[in-house]
Amino acid sequence: MEKKNIDWSNLGFGYMATDKRYVANYTDGAWDEGGLVDDPNITMNECAGVLQYAQTVFEGLKAYTTEDGRTVMFRPDLNASRLADSARRLEMPVFPEDRFIDAVYQTVKANEAYVPPCGSGATLYIRPYMFGINPVIGVKPADDYQFRIFTTPVGPYFKGGAKPITIKVSDFDRAAPHGTGNIKAGLNYAMSLHAIVTAHAEGFDENMYLDAGTRTYVEETGGANFLFVDKDGKVVIPKSDSILPSITRRSLTQVAKDLGLEVEERKVAFSEVPEFVECGLCGTAAVISPVGCVNDHGKDIVFKNGCDEMGPVIKKLYDTLTGIQMGRLEDKHDWLYEIK
Repeated sequence: MEKKNIDWSNLGFGYMATDKRYVANYTDGAWDEGGLVDDPNITMNECAGVLQYAQTVFEGLKAYTTEDGRTVMFRPDLNASRLADSARRLEMPVFPEDRFIDAVYQTVKANEAYVPPCGSGATLYIRPYMFGINPVIGVKPADDYQFRIFTTPVGPYFKGGAKPITIKVSDFDRAAPHGTGNIKAGLNYAMSLHAIVTAHAEGFDENMYLDAGTRTYVEETGGANFLFVDKDGKVVIPKSDSILPSITRRSLTQVAKDLGLEVEERKVAFSEVPEFVECGLCGTAAVISPVGCVNDHGKDIVFKNGCDEMGPVIKKLYDTLTGIQMGRLEDKHDWLYEIK
C-alpha cells in the first residue's frame, strides 16, 4: 500500500479529512446495513436531538504500521463494548459490537494509505461516534440515530511528546457522583472546555480533577486517566465510579503485571500525591504522557523521578505497550487486529 505524500513527522493532533468514512442509520427501531461514503459532511434538522440535548457518545482508537509493515488496530473490541455501555446510559440504541469491529476494519482498510509509516511518530486516529438525529423539542431521547466513523492521521497529543508536562489542580468539577463520568459522552468533554482553556491561559498543559463529592480524591484529567508510581516502584491507579474506564489504562495495568510490577487500583487521596515519585496521564491519544509537576494553587508538587524526563517505571510501561503496538514485542494477549 503506497502511503499518501504527507509530512508525517510534523503532524499535530488535528483533523485531516481522509477518503472514506462509515455511516449507518437507526430508524423504525433497527439499524440499516451501513457502508462507506465519500462525503464528510452531515445534514440534519435544526431541531436534531444532538443539537438540542447533547445526546451523543463517541470512541477513540488508533491504527498503526508495525515494523514489519502490517497495518493493525489496538483492541477495538473494548471500544465496541464501551460504546455500547455509553449508549445504554444515554438511552440510545446499541450499535452491535461485532458490526462495530467490522465497520472500524472497513474504514481503516479504505483509508490505509493514511496510516503513517512506522517510526514517524504519527498514527491513524479512528473516531466512531453516534448521535440523535431526528427533531426533538421536548426533553426525551431521540427516535432516530446515526452511527459514523472517520479517520485522521495525527501526531503527538501534547506538543512536547515524551517531555514531562505541568498540570494544575482544577477548581472545576469534571463529573458528578452518579453522573456520566464513566461513559464517553460528548457532554463530559463540553464540561471540561472552560477549565482547559483557563489552564492553558495560565501556562499549564492540563487539569487534575478531584472528586466532586468531597474534593479529596484524585479522579482524572479532561481526557486521560492518572497513573502513579510510589517510592517502592508500585504502580498505583486511582479508582472511582466516575472515572472513564480507559482502554489504555487497562492495557497498561496488564503490561505492568506482565513485567512483574505490583499494581494497586484504589481510591487515591490527593494528600498522597506528594509521596509518589512518578506520574503519568494515559489514554488513546497520548498513550502515556509523563507529568513532571502538579501545581496546587501556587504550590508545586514535583515528581522527583520524572521531573525532567520520563521516569523509569513509566518509560518501561510506555516502551512495552508501544512495542506491542508496533510489533517489536510479542502480542501475548492478542490485542492487535490486523488489516489484511
